[in-house]
Amino acid sequence: MIHLSPAHALRLATLVALPLVSSGARGDQALRPVPLVARVTDVQPMTGIVLWTTNPAAATAPIQLEFAYLAYRDVVDARGDYDWTPVERLLADVAGRGHQAIIRWHDTYVGKPSGIPDSIRNLPGYRETTARSEGKKTAFPDWSHPRLGPFVLDFFTRFAERFDADPRLAFVQVGFGLWSEYHIYDGPLRLGETFPSHMFQADFARHLAKHLAQTPWMISVDAAGDQAPFASDAELRALRFGVFDDSFNHARHREENQPNWEVFGRDRWKTAPAGGEFAFFEKVDQKEALADGGPHGVPFAEQAARFHVSFIIGDDQPRFRPPERIRAAGLACGYRFRVTRFDASQARSEITITNTGIAPLYHAAFPAVNGMRAERSLAGLLPGESRSFMIPAGGTEPVLTIESDRLVPGQRIGYDADLP
Repeated sequence: MIHLSPAHALRLATLVALPLVSSGARGDQALRPVPLVARVTDVQPMTGIVLWTTNPAAATAPIQLEFAYLAYRDVVDARGDYDWTPVERLLADVAGRGHQAIIRWHDTYVGKPSGIPDSIRNLPGYRETTARSEGKKTAFPDWSHPRLGPFVLDFFTRFAERFDADPRLAFVQVGFGLWSEYHIYDGPLRLGETFPSHMFQADFARHLAKHLAQTPWMISVDAAGDQAPFASDAELRALRFGVFDDSFNHARHREENQPNWEVFGRDRWKTAPAGGEFAFFEKVDQKEALADGGPHGVPFAEQAARFHVSFIIGDDQPRFRPPERIRAAGLACGYRFRVTRFDASQARSEITITNTGIAPLYHAAFPAVNGMRAERSLAGLLPGESRSFMIPAGGTEPVLTIESDRLVPGQRIGYDADLP
């Protein structure tokens, strides 16, 4: 047995203990609160008031989204060849303004030829119906032809392959009938002829659910009517699609439109986006859409919260309201994040974020410290709920951001914070 003097024993104990203390300090430093003050002042990506891509005000208005109609014939020529240049050009223009696009594909538009390409229209036995709708000569597709349905399904297969993960595209709207709003309220509505059969509509919905895995797709709330199969088919309603309402604020919305929302489930917004457009029934629907009391006694922010909308098309609003009012209305839509905890050590950070908005974010976005992302996403975080994250990055001055691969250059997801 080796005997050590008290002095030697103390020196040896110190040498042994020092590395243990140093190692512990590097590996598991105590977390400390990080002061953080921030405020969301800009409309958040994928939310807010929406202008058409053709509106000159889109370049300067406080918006994040732009809307465009596209027809199948814009992409497919008379030989059946696909050329996606019009879509690419549109998305590039929108992204160049720091925004994302909402595209609605249509087959029937008042006063126009049908959106079906000549490669289908020129087939033997294909017979379109031309009739007046809203006083204008309008072409209605021949849904009885055996090649039209397969063409539409193939079209969306190819569209999804090319654009489903494209950050320039926020949402896709689809449907049939006038403006793809699932109705022909003025004109020849004949299921299986001027309007697709219930069977094909069901196949179409299942097809989109299968192929558009990343970009949320939406249909009109008017699809709750008898001309569509959704009201009587719980399996179809269970598909993950959003809904839009193109008469969002008209005088009889509660009596006429709200029941359609209820058919699709008032909790649908928790998993898929809700949106729409200000109505055109009366001049006040547009002119007073963002007035303090709204056009019919309901303020926009109240109506938006009631239906948990992420966006509303309001192309005329720059004519009626100043930019700050449009910005405020946009901030009343969709998600809004607040950081309620930010603690960090040299090696890691712990963060808690609450959604103080009226809807979740429907694309993946990640808290990041010094550029290192959390493993969990903020997508799907419901209003009033919080989510905590641990990120293996910290330091003396850690920087917290929210990052997403579904943003275009110039976009930023912000947050509120008031942490002393």
